[in-house]
Amino acid sequence: MRTSSGTRASRTALIAVAGLATCATLITGCSSDSGSDSGKKGNAGTENITLHVGDFGSFGYDDKTGAALFSEYHRLHPNITIVEDNVADGQKYWDALKLHLSQGSGLADVQAIEVGFIAEATATLGDRFIDLGKAAGVDTTKWLDWKEKQATTKSGQVIGLGTDVGPMAVCYRKDLFQKAGLPTDREAVAALWAGDWAKYIETGKQFKAKAPAGVSFTDSASGVFNAVVSSQAQQYSDDQGKLIYDTSPGVKKAWDLAVESAQQGLSAKLRQFDDKGTWNAAFKNSTFATIACPSWMTGIIKEQAGPANAAKWDIAAAPESGNWGGAFLSVPKAGKHTAEATALAAWLTAPEQQAKVFAKNGNIPSTKAGLDSPAVQGAMNPYFGTAPVGKVYTATAKSVTPAPIGRYDGQVKTYITDNGLLDIEQHGTSKDKAWSTVQALVKDKIDQ
Repeated sequence: MRTSSGTRASRTALIAVAGLATCATLITGCSSDSGSDSGKKGNAGTENITLHVGDFGSFGYDDKTGAALFSEYHRLHPNITIVEDNVADGQKYWDALKLHLSQGSGLADVQAIEVGFIAEATATLGDRFIDLGKAAGVDTTKWLDWKEKQATTKSGQVIGLGTDVGPMAVCYRKDLFQKAGLPTDREAVAALWAGDWAKYIETGKQFKAKAPAGVSFTDSASGVFNAVVSSQAQQYSDDQGKLIYDTSPGVKKAWDLAVESAQQGLSAKLRQFDDKGTWNAAFKNSTFATIACPSWMTGIIKEQAGPANAAKWDIAAAPESGNWGGAFLSVPKAGKHTAEATALAAWLTAPEQQAKVFAKNGNIPSTKAGLDSPAVQGAMNPYFGTAPVGKVYTATAKSVTPAPIGRYDGQVKTYITDNGLLDIEQHGTSKDKAWSTVQALVKDKIDQ
C-alpha cells in the first residue's frame, strides 16, 4: 500500500453507505453494533447490524471511487450495513491496530493487513484472529500459493484472505517524455531500461538534461527504493525470518540507486502517502514524469491526476519483475459479529469481486481465477491511453518469486524510506549519515 508502509493512496475516511458516520478514531474506536440499528430486526427476521471495515489507503471497495462493493453487499444482505474506517498512512494504521489487538477493543469487524506487516501478525498476533482457513465457504486453494502462505501461522492458522498483489511496472507521462526528447511508445520506453533498474536511473539523467522547467524525473527516492527492492530475491529478512537488511545485497542495490536518484536531482523530493496531501497534489500539478507503478498505483494516479491528465499517462514494463504491496482481510476474534464479518471478508476477496475491483481501481487479483478471468486478462485502461494493463500486470504477477518476509520488514522499510532517504532528499543529509540513522532506529525500536 503501499510505502510509508501503506501501499495505497492517501484519502479521507469514506462512508460506505449514505447517512452513516465513521467513528473518529484512528482505527474505529466504536463497537461493530454501535448505533441505533443494533437489536432491530430486518424483513427476514435477522438482526440489523453494522459491520466496520478498517483499512488504509484505497482498497477499491467504496462507492465514491471504488467498485461499490459495500453497497452491492448491502443489497444482497439488507440487514447488513457496511462502514469503511479508512486511514491514509499504513504505518500509523498498523501501529494503532496492534494496540487495539493487544487491548481487545476498538477493533473493526474486518481489519486489513498490509503484506509488509503480515509476518509480524502471523508470528505474534495469530491468536487474536479467526482462523479463516477453517471458515465455512472459504477455499484457500483459490489464492496464489505464496499469497496464502504469507498469511499462515506456523501452526497452520490462516489469519488473512488475500485482496491483491502488486506486480511492478513504470507509469510515465508521454507528453513530458516527448518534451525531453525521449521516446513515448511504451515498448520503446520499456527498452530504455530493460533488465536493470540502473538503466532507469540513467534514463532519468537523460530526462533531466532536457526536462521541462519544474519537472522531476520521478516522484521520490523512496519510490525508487521500493521498486528496486521489490524485484530482489533477498530483501530484509532471510528464510528463517531473521533481519539481514544491513547485509542484504537486494537492500544495498535498492538503497544505492535510490540515493543516486536523490543526489542527482532526479526526484521531486516527495514523501509518498503523506498526510498533508503534497504527494497527491503533485500528480495534478505534473511535478514528475515517472513513478514506480505496482498495479494498485494506477488507481491512485487516475484519482489524483484527474481528468485533465487523462491519456497523458502510459504504462511500460519495469526493468525487472517484482511485487510491491498487496494486502489481506482478517477478522479479529474480539469482534461482536465474527460470523458475519468472516462471510463479508470471504465475499470481498472472492475472484468475482477481485475482478470488479481491478476493473475499477487497478488492483491485480491474488486469486488464480481472478488473474485468469477474461475481464482481467483483456483489460485496457483508457486513462492510460488504452494501455493493456491486464496483460502487463498479470504476466508479471505470475512470474514473481517472492522474497522471504519477516516480522520486522515493514518497520525497517519505513525507517529506510521515511527517515534515511527523506533526510537525504529534504535535508541534504549524507548517504553514510542517513544509513547510520536507519541502523540506529532499527537497533532502538526493534527488539530482536
